[in-house]
Amino acid sequence: MQRILVTWSDRGVDGPSPAHQVKRPATDRGPTLRLLDETPRRDAYHRALVLTIPGGLARSHALAADLRAHVPLVEVRAIDVGDPSDYAALFARLVPIARELDALAEHARVDVLLSAGTPQAQTLWVILVQARMLRARMLQVIPAAFVPVPHPKAIRVVTFDMEGFPEIRGLREEVSRLRAQVRGRQGLHAGSEPMRELMGRVARVAQSELPVLVHGETGSGKELVARAIHDGSPRANGPFIAENCGAIAESMLASELFGHEAGAFTGAAGRHRGLFEQAAGGTIFLDEVAELPPQVQAMLLRVLQERTVRRVGGEQPIRVDVRVVAATHRDLAAMVAAGTFREDLYYRLRGATLHVPPLRERIADLPALIHAFLGEATLSRRVRELPIAPEAMRALAAHAWPGNVRELRSEVHRWAVFCDERVELADLAPEIRGAARTPPPPPPAGRPPEASEPTLAAIVTNAERHAIAGAMAAHAGNLSRVAAALDIERNTLKRKLRAFGLYPRATASRARGA
Repeated sequence: MQRILVTWSDRGVDGPSPAHQVKRPATDRGPTLRLLDETPRRDAYHRALVLTIPGGLARSHALAADLRAHVPLVEVRAIDVGDPSDYAALFARLVPIARELDALAEHARVDVLLSAGTPQAQTLWVILVQARMLRARMLQVIPAAFVPVPHPKAIRVVTFDMEGFPEIRGLREEVSRLRAQVRGRQGLHAGSEPMRELMGRVARVAQSELPVLVHGETGSGKELVARAIHDGSPRANGPFIAENCGAIAESMLASELFGHEAGAFTGAAGRHRGLFEQAAGGTIFLDEVAELPPQVQAMLLRVLQERTVRRVGGEQPIRVDVRVVAATHRDLAAMVAAGTFREDLYYRLRGATLHVPPLRERIADLPALIHAFLGEATLSRRVRELPIAPEAMRALAAHAWPGNVRELRSEVHRWAVFCDERVELADLAPEIRGAARTPPPPPPAGRPPEASEPTLAAIVTNAERHAIAGAMAAHAGNLSRVAAALDIERNTLKRKLRAFGLYPRATASRARGA
Protein backbone atom coordinates (compact mmCIF):
# COMPACT_ATOMS: atom_id res chain seq x y z
CA MET A 1 0.00 0.00 0.00
CA GLN A 2 1.30 3.44 -0.92
CA ARG A 3 1.96 6.00 1.79
CA ILE A 4 1.32 9.71 1.34
CA LEU A 5 2.63 12.51 3.57
CA VAL A 6 0.79 15.84 3.75
CA THR A 7 2.46 18.79 5.45
CA TRP A 8 2.62 22.53 5.47
CA SER A 9 6.03 23.96 4.64
CA ASP A 10 8.16 24.48 7.77
CA ARG A 11 10.55 26.94 6.09
CA GLY A 12 8.56 30.16 6.60
CA VAL A 13 7.94 32.87 4.00
CA ASP A 14 10.34 34.21 1.39
CA GLY A 15 12.31 37.29 2.36
CA PRO A 16 13.12 38.55 5.86
CA SER A 17 11.52 36.60 8.71
CA PRO A 18 8.97 38.43 10.91
CA ALA A 19 10.46 40.00 14.04
CA HIS A 20 8.41 37.74 16.34
CA GLN A 21 9.61 34.53 14.65
CA VAL A 22 12.33 32.68 16.53
CA LYS A 23 15.25 31.75 14.30
CA ARG A 24 15.74 28.00 13.94
CA PRO A 25 19.18 26.69 15.00
CA ALA A 26 21.39 25.63 12.10
CA THR A 27 21.41 22.05 13.40
CA ASP A 28 17.59 21.84 13.40
CA ARG A 29 16.42 20.28 10.11
CA GLY A 30 12.78 21.09 10.86
CA PRO A 31 9.86 18.80 11.70
CA THR A 32 9.27 17.52 8.17
CA LEU A 33 12.80 16.25 7.59
CA ARG A 34 13.03 15.00 11.19
CA LEU A 35 9.91 12.93 10.54
CA LEU A 36 11.53 11.34 7.48
CA ASP A 37 14.79 10.79 9.37
CA GLU A 38 12.87 8.86 12.05
CA THR A 39 10.72 6.87 9.61
CA PRO A 40 11.95 3.26 9.06
CA ARG A 41 12.73 2.29 5.49
CA ARG A 42 9.90 -0.24 5.45
CA ASP A 43 7.43 2.62 6.16
CA ALA A 44 8.95 5.05 3.64
CA TYR A 45 6.62 7.46 1.88
CA HIS A 46 5.94 7.20 -1.85
CA ARG A 47 4.55 10.69 -2.23
CA ALA A 48 4.61 14.00 -0.31
CA LEU A 49 2.37 17.05 -0.68
CA VAL A 50 3.86 20.29 0.67
CA LEU A 51 1.34 23.12 1.17
CA THR A 52 2.37 26.77 1.35
CA ILE A 53 1.01 30.27 0.90
CA PRO A 54 2.14 32.19 -2.22
CA GLY A 55 4.65 34.16 -0.17
CA GLY A 56 6.57 31.04 0.76
CA LEU A 57 6.93 29.29 -2.60
CA ALA A 58 10.70 29.66 -3.01
CA ARG A 59 11.48 28.24 0.45
CA SER A 60 8.91 25.48 -0.05
CA HIS A 61 10.61 24.36 -3.25
CA ALA A 62 13.90 24.26 -1.35
CA LEU A 63 12.26 22.01 1.25
CA ALA A 64 10.85 19.83 -1.54
CA ALA A 65 14.36 19.41 -2.98
CA ASP A 66 15.56 18.11 0.42
CA LEU A 67 12.55 15.81 0.74
CA ARG A 68 13.29 14.12 -2.59
CA ALA A 69 16.24 12.39 -0.94
CA HIS A 70 13.62 10.41 0.99
CA VAL A 71 10.43 10.57 -1.13
CA PRO A 72 10.30 9.81 -4.90
CA LEU A 73 7.39 12.15 -5.72
CA VAL A 74 7.11 15.55 -4.01
CA GLU A 75 4.53 18.18 -5.01
CA VAL A 76 4.48 21.80 -3.80
CA ARG A 77 1.05 23.41 -3.88
CA ALA A 78 0.44 27.10 -3.13
CA ILE A 79 -2.83 27.77 -1.28
CA ASP A 80 -4.36 31.12 -2.20
CA VAL A 81 -4.68 32.49 1.34
CA GLY A 82 -3.44 35.96 2.21
CA ASP A 83 -3.67 35.44 5.97
CA PRO A 84 -2.67 31.92 7.14
CA SER A 85 -4.41 32.59 10.49
CA ASP A 86 -7.84 33.14 8.88
CA TYR A 87 -9.88 30.05 9.83
CA ALA A 88 -12.62 30.57 7.24
CA ALA A 89 -10.21 31.18 4.35
CA LEU A 90 -8.08 28.17 5.31
CA PHE A 91 -11.15 25.97 5.68
CA ALA A 92 -12.42 26.98 2.23
CA ARG A 93 -9.09 26.00 0.63
CA LEU A 94 -8.43 22.86 2.68
CA VAL A 95 -11.81 21.17 2.20
CA PRO A 96 -11.24 20.43 -1.54
CA ILE A 97 -7.75 19.13 -0.73
CA ALA A 98 -9.18 16.96 2.05
CA ARG A 99 -11.71 15.49 -0.40
CA GLU A 100 -8.94 14.79 -2.92
CA LEU A 101 -6.82 13.07 -0.27
CA ASP A 102 -9.77 11.17 1.16
CA ALA A 103 -10.41 9.69 -2.28
CA LEU A 104 -6.77 8.52 -2.36
CA ALA A 105 -7.21 7.01 1.11
CA GLU A 106 -9.30 4.25 -0.48
CA HIS A 107 -6.06 2.65 -1.71
CA ALA A 108 -3.31 4.49 0.19
CA ARG A 109 -2.35 5.48 3.72
CA VAL A 110 -2.39 9.20 4.31
CA ASP A 111 -0.39 10.83 7.12
CA VAL A 112 -0.92 14.47 8.10
CA LEU A 113 1.93 16.24 9.91
CA LEU A 114 0.57 18.59 12.56
CA SER A 115 3.93 20.07 13.54
CA ALA A 116 4.21 22.45 10.56
CA GLY A 117 2.04 25.43 9.67
CA THR A 118 0.15 28.01 11.71
CA PRO A 119 -1.82 26.94 14.81
CA GLN A 120 -5.00 27.62 12.81
CA ALA A 121 -3.90 25.28 10.02
CA GLN A 122 -2.99 22.58 12.57
CA THR A 123 -6.38 22.95 14.26
CA LEU A 124 -8.22 22.56 10.96
CA TRP A 125 -6.36 19.33 10.18
CA VAL A 126 -7.62 17.98 13.51
CA ILE A 127 -11.17 19.08 12.74
CA LEU A 128 -11.14 17.59 9.23
CA VAL A 129 -9.70 14.26 10.41
CA GLN A 130 -11.81 13.92 13.55
CA ALA A 131 -14.99 14.91 11.70
CA ARG A 132 -14.15 12.09 9.26
CA MET A 133 -13.94 14.42 6.29
CA LEU A 134 -10.41 13.10 5.76
CA ARG A 135 -9.31 9.56 6.58
CA ALA A 136 -5.76 10.09 7.73
CA ARG A 137 -3.34 9.50 10.58
CA MET A 138 -2.14 12.61 12.44
CA LEU A 139 1.53 12.80 13.39
CA GLN A 140 3.40 15.11 15.75
CA VAL A 141 7.18 15.61 15.75
CA ILE A 142 8.52 16.51 19.16
CA PRO A 143 10.82 19.59 18.86
CA ALA A 144 14.48 18.62 19.17
CA ALA A 145 14.93 20.89 22.20
CA PHE A 146 12.33 18.84 24.13
CA VAL A 147 13.55 15.36 23.17
CA PRO A 148 15.73 13.96 25.97
CA VAL A 149 18.61 11.63 25.21
CA PRO A 150 18.00 8.79 25.11
CA HIS A 151 14.37 9.06 23.91
CA PRO A 152 12.40 6.06 22.64
CA LYS A 153 10.65 7.92 19.85
CA ALA A 154 10.42 11.54 18.68
CA ILE A 155 7.34 10.86 16.54
CA ARG A 156 3.90 10.58 18.10
CA VAL A 157 0.62 9.50 16.55
CA VAL A 158 -2.07 11.93 17.68
CA THR A 159 -5.31 10.20 18.66
CA PHE A 160 -8.43 11.20 20.55
CA ASP A 161 -9.83 8.33 22.55
CA MET A 162 -13.02 10.06 23.67
CA GLU A 163 -15.94 7.94 22.51
CA GLY A 164 -17.83 9.53 19.66
CA PHE A 165 -15.44 12.49 19.33
CA PRO A 166 -16.59 13.35 15.77
CA GLU A 167 -20.11 13.79 17.13
CA ILE A 168 -19.18 16.21 19.90
CA ARG A 169 -21.43 19.24 19.70
CA GLY A 170 -18.58 21.74 19.71
CA LEU A 171 -16.91 20.07 16.75
CA ARG A 172 -20.12 19.96 14.73
CA GLU A 173 -20.75 23.62 15.48
CA GLU A 174 -17.23 24.60 14.42
CA VAL A 175 -17.52 22.77 11.09
CA SER A 176 -21.00 24.22 10.49
CA ARG A 177 -19.82 27.71 11.38
CA LEU A 178 -16.96 27.52 8.90
CA ARG A 179 -19.24 26.09 6.22
CA ALA A 180 -21.70 28.95 6.79
CA GLN A 181 -18.93 31.50 6.35
CA VAL A 182 -17.57 29.84 3.23
CA ARG A 183 -20.93 29.28 1.56
CA GLY A 184 -22.11 32.72 2.55
CA ARG A 185 -19.02 34.32 1.03
CA GLN A 186 -19.48 32.36 -2.16
CA GLY A 187 -23.02 33.67 -2.60
CA LEU A 188 -22.75 37.08 -0.97
CA HIS A 189 -19.12 38.04 -1.74
CA ALA A 190 -18.29 39.30 1.73
CA GLY A 191 -15.16 41.29 0.93
CA SER A 192 -16.24 44.63 2.37
CA GLU A 193 -16.22 45.36 6.09
CA PRO A 194 -20.06 45.59 6.42
CA MET A 195 -20.50 42.22 4.70
CA ARG A 196 -17.77 40.55 6.76
CA GLU A 197 -19.57 41.71 9.90
CA LEU A 198 -22.89 40.42 8.55
CA MET A 199 -21.46 37.00 7.67
CA GLY A 200 -19.89 36.74 11.10
CA ARG A 201 -23.36 37.24 12.61
CA VAL A 202 -24.88 34.79 10.12
CA ALA A 203 -22.40 32.11 11.18
CA ARG A 204 -23.34 32.58 14.85
CA VAL A 205 -27.10 32.74 14.27
CA ALA A 206 -27.04 29.66 12.02
CA GLN A 207 -26.21 27.37 14.94
CA SER A 208 -29.26 28.37 16.97
CA GLU A 209 -32.92 27.55 16.44
CA LEU A 210 -34.02 31.16 16.86
CA PRO A 211 -36.35 32.66 14.27
CA VAL A 212 -34.46 35.27 12.25
CA LEU A 213 -35.74 38.59 10.88
CA VAL A 214 -33.68 39.93 7.97
CA HIS A 215 -33.95 43.64 7.14
CA GLY A 216 -32.71 45.09 3.89
CA GLU A 217 -33.64 47.10 0.85
CA THR A 218 -35.20 45.41 -2.15
CA GLY A 219 -32.59 43.54 -4.17
CA SER A 220 -29.89 43.61 -1.47
CA GLY A 221 -29.66 39.81 -1.09
CA LYS A 222 -31.95 38.90 1.80
CA GLU A 223 -32.74 35.46 0.38
CA LEU A 224 -29.02 34.71 0.01
CA VAL A 225 -28.59 35.52 3.69
CA ALA A 226 -31.45 33.16 4.53
CA ARG A 227 -29.84 30.41 2.45
CA ALA A 228 -26.50 30.98 4.20
CA ILE A 229 -28.25 30.59 7.57
CA HIS A 230 -29.82 27.34 6.39
CA ASP A 231 -26.58 25.99 4.86
CA GLY A 232 -24.65 26.66 8.05
CA SER A 233 -27.23 25.15 10.38
CA PRO A 234 -27.80 21.57 11.59
CA ARG A 235 -30.80 21.65 9.21
CA ALA A 236 -28.57 21.98 6.13
CA ASN A 237 -29.56 18.51 4.87
CA GLY A 238 -33.26 19.40 5.11
CA PRO A 239 -35.34 21.38 2.61
CA PHE A 240 -35.08 25.14 2.11
CA ILE A 241 -38.47 26.55 1.04
CA ALA A 242 -38.75 30.22 0.01
CA GLU A 243 -41.93 32.18 -0.62
CA ASN A 244 -42.69 35.84 -1.30
CA CYS A 245 -45.70 36.69 0.83
CA GLY A 246 -46.50 39.74 -1.30
CA ALA A 247 -46.68 37.72 -4.54
CA ILE A 248 -49.63 35.49 -3.57
CA ALA A 249 -53.26 36.57 -3.64
CA GLU A 250 -54.60 37.13 -0.13
CA SER A 251 -57.36 34.55 -0.68
CA MET A 252 -54.78 31.83 -1.45
CA LEU A 253 -52.02 32.75 1.01
CA ALA A 254 -53.26 30.68 3.98
CA SER A 255 -53.77 27.65 1.75
CA GLU A 256 -50.30 28.01 0.22
CA LEU A 257 -48.57 28.34 3.59
CA PHE A 258 -50.57 25.94 5.75
CA GLY A 259 -52.26 23.62 3.21
CA HIS A 260 -55.92 22.69 2.74
CA GLU A 261 -58.19 19.67 2.83
CA ALA A 262 -60.23 18.46 -0.10
CA GLY A 263 -63.39 20.51 -0.48
CA ALA A 264 -62.20 23.26 1.86
CA PHE A 265 -63.18 25.84 -0.78
CA THR A 266 -64.30 25.98 -4.37
CA GLY A 267 -61.66 24.37 -6.54
CA ALA A 268 -59.99 22.43 -3.72
CA ALA A 269 -60.32 19.04 -5.40
CA GLY A 270 -57.75 17.29 -3.24
CA ARG A 271 -55.64 17.60 -0.12
CA HIS A 272 -52.69 20.01 -0.36
CA ARG A 273 -49.63 20.03 1.88
CA GLY A 274 -48.66 23.61 2.68
CA LEU A 275 -45.15 25.06 2.58
CA PHE A 276 -44.68 24.56 6.33
CA GLU A 277 -45.28 20.82 5.94
CA GLN A 278 -43.03 20.69 2.86
CA ALA A 279 -40.24 22.41 4.83
CA ALA A 280 -40.34 19.89 7.70
CA GLY A 281 -36.86 19.29 9.07
CA GLY A 282 -35.52 22.35 7.25
CA THR A 283 -36.03 26.09 6.89
CA ILE A 284 -38.86 28.19 5.49
CA PHE A 285 -38.03 31.68 4.23
CA LEU A 286 -40.92 34.17 4.23
CA ASP A 287 -39.92 37.16 2.14
CA GLU A 288 -41.88 40.44 2.43
CA VAL A 289 -43.50 39.20 5.64
CA ALA A 290 -44.86 42.72 6.23
CA GLU A 291 -47.39 42.08 3.45
CA LEU A 292 -49.20 39.32 5.40
CA PRO A 293 -52.88 40.15 5.98
CA PRO A 294 -54.11 40.20 9.62
CA GLN A 295 -55.81 36.80 9.44
CA VAL A 296 -52.68 35.07 8.15
CA GLN A 297 -50.57 36.92 10.74
CA ALA A 298 -52.69 35.28 13.47
CA MET A 299 -52.28 31.83 11.88
CA LEU A 300 -48.51 32.29 11.57
CA LEU A 301 -48.28 33.33 15.22
CA ARG A 302 -50.01 30.11 16.26
CA VAL A 303 -47.57 28.06 14.19
CA LEU A 304 -44.60 29.77 15.86
CA GLN A 305 -46.06 29.32 19.34
CA GLU A 306 -47.40 25.78 19.10
CA ARG A 307 -45.18 24.29 16.38
CA THR A 308 -48.31 22.94 14.67
CA VAL A 309 -50.29 23.86 11.55
CA ARG A 310 -53.93 23.33 10.78
CA ARG A 311 -54.83 23.02 7.14
CA VAL A 312 -57.63 25.19 5.79
CA GLY A 313 -60.78 23.14 6.27
CA GLY A 314 -58.97 20.69 8.53
CA GLU A 315 -59.64 19.77 12.15
CA GLN A 316 -56.48 18.05 13.35
CA PRO A 317 -53.30 20.00 14.15
CA ILE A 318 -50.19 18.71 12.40
CA ARG A 319 -46.86 19.03 14.18
CA VAL A 320 -44.11 20.61 12.10
CA ASP A 321 -40.39 20.97 12.82
CA VAL A 322 -39.45 24.09 10.85
CA ARG A 323 -37.16 27.04 11.38
CA VAL A 324 -38.60 30.37 10.21
CA VAL A 325 -36.49 33.08 8.58
CA ALA A 326 -38.51 36.17 7.62
CA ALA A 327 -37.47 39.23 5.65
CA THR A 328 -38.80 42.66 4.83
CA HIS A 329 -37.68 46.00 3.42
CA ARG A 330 -40.26 47.82 5.53
CA ASP A 331 -40.00 49.17 9.10
CA LEU A 332 -41.92 46.55 11.09
CA ALA A 333 -41.54 48.46 14.36
CA ALA A 334 -43.28 51.46 12.76
CA MET A 335 -46.00 49.18 11.40
CA VAL A 336 -46.53 47.77 14.90
CA ALA A 337 -46.87 51.32 16.25
CA ALA A 338 -49.37 52.11 13.46
CA GLY A 339 -51.39 48.97 14.22
CA THR A 340 -50.87 47.35 10.81
CA PHE A 341 -48.66 44.50 12.05
CA ARG A 342 -49.23 42.35 15.14
CA GLU A 343 -46.89 43.22 17.98
CA ASP A 344 -46.81 39.65 19.36
CA LEU A 345 -45.90 38.26 15.93
CA TYR A 346 -43.20 40.90 15.50
CA TYR A 347 -41.46 39.84 18.71
CA ARG A 348 -41.83 36.16 17.78
CA LEU A 349 -40.19 36.71 14.41
CA ARG A 350 -37.27 38.80 15.60
CA GLY A 351 -35.53 36.19 17.71
CA ALA A 352 -32.40 37.45 15.96
CA THR A 353 -32.24 40.45 13.64
CA LEU A 354 -29.84 40.87 10.73
CA HIS A 355 -29.41 43.90 8.48
CA VAL A 356 -28.23 43.44 4.90
CA PRO A 357 -26.34 46.60 3.85
CA PRO A 358 -27.33 48.15 0.51
CA LEU A 359 -24.82 47.97 -2.32
CA ARG A 360 -23.91 51.66 -2.03
CA GLU A 361 -22.53 50.92 1.48
CA ARG A 362 -20.31 48.08 0.22
CA ILE A 363 -18.88 49.39 -3.03
CA ALA A 364 -15.74 47.36 -2.31
CA ASP A 365 -17.71 44.24 -3.28
CA LEU A 366 -18.31 45.52 -6.84
CA PRO A 367 -15.39 43.66 -8.54
CA ALA A 368 -16.30 40.29 -7.00
CA LEU A 369 -20.00 40.72 -7.78
CA ILE A 370 -19.30 41.76 -11.37
CA HIS A 371 -17.02 38.74 -11.85
CA ALA A 372 -19.70 36.40 -10.46
CA PHE A 373 -22.48 37.88 -12.62
CA LEU A 374 -20.32 37.66 -15.74
CA GLY A 375 -19.90 33.98 -14.93
CA GLU A 376 -23.68 33.59 -14.71
CA ALA A 377 -24.15 35.28 -18.08
CA THR A 378 -21.51 33.12 -19.80
CA LEU A 379 -22.83 30.04 -21.54
CA SER A 380 -19.58 28.09 -21.14
CA ARG A 381 -18.11 27.11 -17.78
CA ARG A 382 -15.21 29.51 -18.17
CA VAL A 383 -15.90 33.00 -16.80
CA ARG A 384 -15.63 35.55 -19.55
CA GLU A 385 -13.01 38.23 -19.01
CA LEU A 386 -14.51 41.64 -19.74
CA PRO A 387 -12.24 44.45 -18.47
CA ILE A 388 -13.87 47.65 -17.28
CA ALA A 389 -12.48 51.02 -18.29
CA PRO A 390 -11.33 53.16 -15.31
CA GLU A 391 -13.89 55.90 -16.00
CA ALA A 392 -16.64 53.25 -16.19
CA MET A 393 -15.53 51.78 -12.83
CA ARG A 394 -15.56 55.24 -11.29
CA ALA A 395 -19.13 55.72 -12.49
CA LEU A 396 -20.14 52.34 -11.09
CA ALA A 397 -18.56 53.22 -7.74
CA ALA A 398 -20.32 56.61 -7.65
CA HIS A 399 -23.78 55.27 -8.57
CA ALA A 400 -26.34 55.06 -5.73
CA TRP A 401 -27.67 51.63 -6.83
CA PRO A 402 -31.31 52.03 -5.79
CA GLY A 403 -31.98 48.51 -7.08
CA ASN A 404 -28.96 47.15 -5.19
CA VAL A 405 -27.38 43.84 -6.23
CA ARG A 406 -30.36 42.96 -8.44
CA GLU A 407 -29.81 46.15 -10.45
CA LEU A 408 -26.07 45.40 -10.79
CA ARG A 409 -26.83 41.85 -11.95
CA SER A 410 -29.11 43.09 -14.73
CA GLU A 411 -26.49 45.65 -15.78
CA VAL A 412 -23.69 43.07 -15.96
CA HIS A 413 -25.84 40.59 -17.89
CA ARG A 414 -26.48 43.35 -20.43
CA TRP A 415 -22.72 43.89 -20.85
CA ALA A 416 -22.25 40.20 -21.60
CA VAL A 417 -24.57 40.63 -24.59
CA PHE A 418 -23.56 44.00 -25.99
CA CYS A 419 -19.88 44.51 -25.01
CA ASP A 420 -17.10 42.83 -27.00
CA GLU A 421 -13.64 43.86 -25.73
CA ARG A 422 -14.24 45.85 -22.56
CA VAL A 423 -16.89 47.92 -20.81
CA GLU A 424 -16.63 51.62 -21.61
CA LEU A 425 -18.43 54.50 -19.92
CA ALA A 426 -20.74 54.77 -22.94
CA ASP A 427 -21.83 51.13 -22.43
CA LEU A 428 -23.34 51.85 -19.01
CA ALA A 429 -27.00 52.58 -18.42
CA PRO A 430 -27.76 56.34 -18.65
CA GLU A 431 -28.50 56.69 -14.92
CA ILE A 432 -25.14 55.09 -14.08
CA ARG A 433 -23.24 57.25 -16.57
CA GLY A 434 -24.81 60.28 -14.90
CA ALA A 435 -23.18 59.32 -11.59
CA ALA A 436 -19.78 60.07 -13.12
CA ARG A 437 -20.70 63.70 -13.65
CA THR A 438 -20.49 65.05 -10.10
CA PRO A 439 -21.62 68.68 -9.97
CA PRO A 440 -18.82 71.08 -8.99
CA PRO A 441 -18.94 72.84 -5.63
CA PRO A 442 -20.19 76.46 -5.58
CA PRO A 443 -17.50 79.04 -6.52
CA PRO A 444 -15.90 81.23 -3.83
CA ALA A 445 -17.79 84.45 -3.11
CA GLY A 446 -16.81 87.34 -5.37
CA ARG A 447 -14.97 85.15 -7.89
CA PRO A 448 -17.54 83.52 -10.19
CA PRO A 449 -15.95 81.17 -12.72
CA GLU A 450 -16.68 81.16 -16.40
CA ALA A 451 -20.06 79.52 -16.96
CA SER A 452 -18.64 77.09 -19.51
CA GLU A 453 -15.64 75.89 -17.43
CA PRO A 454 -15.47 74.20 -14.02
CA THR A 455 -13.29 75.69 -11.31
CA LEU A 456 -9.88 74.19 -10.53
CA ALA A 457 -11.17 73.25 -7.07
CA ALA A 458 -14.06 71.35 -8.65
CA ILE A 459 -11.73 69.50 -11.00
CA VAL A 460 -9.39 68.50 -8.14
CA THR A 461 -12.28 67.48 -5.86
CA ASN A 462 -13.92 65.42 -8.59
CA ALA A 463 -10.63 63.71 -9.49
CA GLU A 464 -9.93 62.89 -5.81
CA ARG A 465 -13.38 61.41 -5.31
CA HIS A 466 -13.14 59.23 -8.41
CA ALA A 467 -9.60 58.07 -7.56
CA ILE A 468 -10.59 57.09 -4.01
CA ALA A 469 -13.80 55.34 -5.16
CA GLY A 470 -11.85 53.36 -7.76
CA ALA A 471 -9.14 52.40 -5.28
CA MET A 472 -11.75 51.29 -2.72
CA ALA A 473 -13.30 49.02 -5.35
CA ALA A 474 -9.93 47.70 -6.55
CA HIS A 475 -8.69 46.87 -3.02
CA ALA A 476 -11.96 45.49 -1.62
CA GLY A 477 -12.33 48.32 0.88
CA ASN A 478 -9.08 47.56 2.72
CA LEU A 479 -8.19 51.02 4.05
CA SER A 480 -4.51 50.26 4.58
CA ARG A 481 -4.06 49.03 1.02
CA VAL A 482 -6.07 51.92 -0.42
CA ALA A 483 -3.98 54.44 1.53
CA ALA A 484 -0.76 52.79 0.31
CA ALA A 485 -1.97 52.73 -3.30
CA LEU A 486 -2.90 56.41 -3.18
CA ASP A 487 0.23 57.31 -1.16
CA ILE A 488 -1.69 59.14 1.57
CA GLU A 489 -1.98 58.70 5.32
CA ARG A 490 -4.70 56.34 6.56
CA ASN A 491 -6.30 59.07 8.68
CA THR A 492 -6.31 61.39 5.67
CA LEU A 493 -8.06 58.69 3.67
CA LYS A 494 -10.70 58.27 6.39
CA ARG A 495 -11.35 62.01 6.44
CA LYS A 496 -11.77 62.14 2.66
CA LEU A 497 -14.02 59.06 2.64
CA ARG A 498 -16.35 60.80 5.10
CA ALA A 499 -16.23 64.06 3.13
CA PHE A 500 -17.13 62.28 -0.14
CA GLY A 501 -19.78 60.05 1.43
CA LEU A 502 -17.83 56.88 0.57
CA TYR A 503 -17.21 55.67 4.12
CA PRO A 504 -19.34 52.51 4.85
CA ARG A 505 -21.86 53.29 7.57
CA ALA A 506 -21.05 50.27 9.69
CA THR A 507 -17.36 51.11 9.74
CA ALA A 508 -18.00 54.79 10.32
CA SER A 509 -20.31 54.21 13.27
CA ARG A 510 -17.81 51.83 14.86
CA ALA A 511 -15.03 54.38 14.39
CA ARG A 512 -17.10 57.08 16.11
CA GLY A 513 -17.83 54.75 19.01
CA ALA A 514 -14.19 53.72 19.40
